[in-house]
Amino acid sequence: MAQAADYEVGPGQAYAAIGDVPWESLAPGDHVLIHWRDTPYKEKWVIGVSGTEAAPIVISGVPAADGKLPVIDGNGATTRTELDYTNEVRGVIKIGTSSVPPETTPAWIVIENLDVRSGRPPFTFTDHSGGTQSYVDNAASIYVEKAQHLVIRNCIIRDSGNGLFIGVFNGETQDVLVEGNYVYDNGIEGSFYQHNSYTAALGITFQYNHYGPLRTGCGGNNLKDRSAGTVIRYNWLEGGNRQLDLVDGEDHPSVPNSPSYHETFVYGNVLFEPNDDGNSQIVHYGGDSGDESIYRKGTLYFYNNTVVSHRSGNTTLLRLSTNEEHADVRNNVISVSGAGSSLAMLGESGVLNLQNNWITSGWVDSHDNFGGTLTDGGNLDGESAPGFVSDADFHLAAGSSCIDAGMAQAPAVLPANDVLNQYVVHQAGQARPQVGSLDLGAFELCDSDCPTPDGGVITPDAGTGGSGNTGGSGNTGGGKNNTGGSNAASGSGDDSGCGCRAAPAPVSAFAGLSFGALALLLLRRRRLQ
Repeated sequence: MAQAADYEVGPGQAYAAIGDVPWESLAPGDHVLIHWRDTPYKEKWVIGVSGTEAAPIVISGVPAADGKLPVIDGNGATTRTELDYTNEVRGVIKIGTSSVPPETTPAWIVIENLDVRSGRPPFTFTDHSGGTQSYVDNAASIYVEKAQHLVIRNCIIRDSGNGLFIGVFNGETQDVLVEGNYVYDNGIEGSFYQHNSYTAALGITFQYNHYGPLRTGCGGNNLKDRSAGTVIRYNWLEGGNRQLDLVDGEDHPSVPNSPSYHETFVYGNVLFEPNDDGNSQIVHYGGDSGDESIYRKGTLYFYNNTVVSHRSGNTTLLRLSTNEEHADVRNNVISVSGAGSSLAMLGESGVLNLQNNWITSGWVDSHDNFGGTLTDGGNLDGESAPGFVSDADFHLAAGSSCIDAGMAQAPAVLPANDVLNQYVVHQAGQARPQVGSLDLGAFELCDSDCPTPDGGVITPDAGTGGSGNTGGSGNTGGGKNNTGGSNAASGSGDDSGCGCRAAPAPVSAFAGLSFGALALLLLRRRRLQ
């Protein structure tokens, strides 16, 4: 019986080049291990094969001793000649749609621990037939034409048109986890149509990612999504035209026809707006195609986020495209450095239920000709700052009015999307401490005399090797002397102690592997000949 194989690439390894790996014949359980070297790998390829739930195919970088990730550079890259696939101009690493390997929908794939860059004009590459081609504007570092049960984890994704692009491909792209990546410095100068990530799928979760600014002069959004079943939790998003652009699934009817299309969950994130950066709107929910019949027309659940704007001019929290888009906004910290009147909750339309948030006092319903509905259920109007540790550290300091001020979450978010973890600067997470009532915002304060929760920092690459780009200091994820937790439930169940809430269920059966079960797969054996 054939058994899984390792393909070790790099200096002193069995394979000197990535193109030496037989990508067209990878089988379930195979691991391609790309070792760091001091020069980039100028190579590109397609993944057109499938693993299984028990034996995924894993493409993993092996970091240097100091944590540096192997670099995959699309500028001047060459392609394995045995491969044959379309849309080579769209990505450095491509997943799905090929002649060699034979056409299939790739499934049960993990890509991790790689620094993938430079898929954009004016850069060129050598294609599988030996010809020279130029990347197009909407090329990506990682271009997913179609895939199912896909994990993209602990990668650096930069210097491309779209950093990460995922297409829904007639509804075939399903169950995607984007976890623990650093996505930044993408886009095309003078264009609003390329983004740090641009995705459409049936079921997608973003967690523990650090989204940084786009390339200078690029007008795209930070995270743009057209999916059904979108969950965005425990991320740090800084800059972009908008931090979040959650619009209509225009590419295929399977998206707007999905029951999960009409509920979107955004929680536990830090959304930071630099001064005079891009659009004044933080989040857009609804649609932008002009065909309002396929707009999201559901509810955006937006809770326990920390939103900070340093704009000198106006800031608008939400643009809801029509009055058929609703938002339930609670338990957030919403802070602007300008006058309170510079902060508006909505654009021209939408239905907003706003309650139990800390908001800079003086805020207004809208800066536009408002025709929607805003229900103010009672909020904490802050006369001064919300009580952050500092201007650069958005954890709560002792004495903040946001501590223990939380209310119950909307019933629709429970139990699957309860706030159980929190972001760790940068690209990691930990179980959110439980002490007293829920704090407002993305971080829970746990004072110095409370017991440390069981476990530790959740690193997205648990079990498969780490990088210096993950994790953070032990006191950055929710209070002093708190090193967080793991996916295991732990801690005190009463209000007098400090522990961790019960762990969330895995995002999917496959995503459960992302927190350590993949370690078992390291005990693999080579394929028998």
